[in-house]
Amino acid sequence: MKQPSRVSKPMDNEARIVLLKGGTGEYEEKKSRFIATLKPVTSEEEATEFIASLKKKYWDARHNCSAYIIGKRGELTRCSDDGEPSGTAGRPMLEVLTGREVTNICAVVTRYFGGTLLGTGGLVRAYTQAVKEALDNSVLGKVSEGVELEVIIDYNDADKIRYLLSKKEQEIADAVYGADVTFKLKVRKSDADALENEITQTTAGRCLITKGDSCEIIERL
Repeated sequence: MKQPSRVSKPMDNEARIVLLKGGTGEYEEKKSRFIATLKPVTSEEEATEFIASLKKKYWDARHNCSAYIIGKRGELTRCSDDGEPSGTAGRPMLEVLTGREVTNICAVVTRYFGGTLLGTGGLVRAYTQAVKEALDNSVLGKVSEGVELEVIIDYNDADKIRYLLSKKEQEIADAVYGADVTFKLKVRKSDADALENEITQTTAGRCLITKGDSCEIIERL
């Protein structure tokens, strides 16, 4: 059995795009149906299980071609033509995903043969378009490296800081009201120092800011 091909493409160090919620797409040419299904995955085991599940679901299809990208920097990528002519299915599917710079994603395109050969160009176009349709029906997100900040201020400064954070579209993960007010934030690492300075200036130094653990910031695209 021919092994799926493997390629590599590094992702941006500051942020990466991931699949938050998978979608489906369909393309038809000369009565051949191409059904694309996408799913978020974080390991090769998850990807292979997903591919196997669709092969079971679409047991009567001619082909179930696949492509996936896994890892913070897209370290692991694989694709399979599943019996289609070499380079006409898995590779074009993978190129759509890498072109959108998406990671932690698995795509399977199921083909029901319509009785007419499509040729190399027709197959590449069909598998490419099916994945594009599925991506358009999916939810993508941007993941950035972040850091947890704990901001302790007095009650007189609380509204000022809330306003500052609102202007910056910075959410407050938690707020604790005791002798002082404590805001817990998850901030992009690239923004953390600047935000600390602005909070310090806004409160005229009447604050205590502590950096905590690293975290991930996920924003829907």
